[in-house]
Amino acid sequence: MFQLFLVPLFVLGSYVAPTNSAMAADTSLKSGAKAPEFTLPDQDGKAFNLTDRKGKGWTVLYFYPKADTPGCTKQACAFRDSIKSIQAKNAEIFGISVDSQADQKKFHTKHKINFTLLCDDKAEVAEKFGVKMPVIGIAKRWTFVIDPELNIRNIEKDVDPAMDAKKTAKLLEELQAKSK
Repeated sequence: MFQLFLVPLFVLGSYVAPTNSAMAADTSLKSGAKAPEFTLPDQDGKAFNLTDRKGKGWTVLYFYPKADTPGCTKQACAFRDSIKSIQAKNAEIFGISVDSQADQKKFHTKHKINFTLLCDDKAEVAEKFGVKMPVIGIAKRWTFVIDPELNIRNIEKDVDPAMDAKKTAKLLEELQAKSK
């Protein structure tokens, strides 16, 4: 008889819990699910609570690994440059990474970002949204489109940093046309 043995793994000196995907429950968020509630400070230290967005239009939450790195800068600047087309679709953009408030503020200022960056320095929100990378604890590059009732309408897991803003604007248009 075949017997399954789970052996702890040690990677870079850190314990990684073994998993058996056939036995593990699928807890990842899916399109149609209610977005997890959270409150995070923005780049200026002001609290942002997702529930405050209810009924105020669409919300784009994009998670990125590290402020002021090449891909993350390209993505943030693309959203910055596309903000008018996204706002014209009754949506607001919020970038989230596990960077500190000071790092987010510096990134925001340096690249003249014209939307809110949120500081998830304990990676708790990244964990809630299923984007926290094991071991290194940074966020995966995923984009969530959330409707005015705070339901997740789309999760983009294969994100091209340079094209995410344009793709998101087009997606917002398609989703809004379906909901009319």
